[in-house]
Amino acid sequence: MSGTYERGFGSVRSTTVVAVRRDGAVAMGADGQVTMGDTVVKGTATKVRTLREGRILAGFAGGVADAFTLFEKLEEKLERHPANLTRACVELAKEWRMDRYLRRLDALLLVADADHLFLVSGDGNVLEPDEDVAAIGSGGAYALAAARALRGHTELAPKEIVREALGIAAQICIYSNDRITVLELEGGEETRS
Repeated sequence: MSGTYERGFGSVRSTTVVAVRRDGAVAMGADGQVTMGDTVVKGTATKVRTLREGRILAGFAGGVADAFTLFEKLEEKLERHPANLTRACVELAKEWRMDRYLRRLDALLLVADADHLFLVSGDGNVLEPDEDVAAIGSGGAYALAAARALRGHTELAPKEIVREALGIAAQICIYSNDRITVLELEGGEETRS
């Protein structure tokens, strides 16, 4: 998944990932499109996964190999701080920013558990959104707007909000499709749809 990446929360082309927390449940989903330049090379990629035996959700926008490297680093941090997702994300962001090799990685991460939702970037940012809704990628702004509206004006469950928001983003963003994967944690347990 190459494309444009600017340090921080700038422009990342080629995906949409969104996460929503509500009433003790959290869901995260992504489209399945992989784009190289202006060409779609795959439509069914999985860009969200579970970590720590299904207790944490993580998704990425950007380079696939780079994101997997960051997932491995995050899992290392979670091993050191197993009960503290906040600390693990902060430690990852610090290492990502300071390490010469990691600094070149082309990705953004969304990370969530039952209590927290974070955007993590290579410039040292670890942001927890105010409204328990976050999105990254080229279609992130569309998905974020849709998810906020749905969360604020409906009683939909997080997984339903995520699915609807990704569907809306897929209709607008040419780097996103409607092949959607959604993962959910309810009471700390993972479900897949």
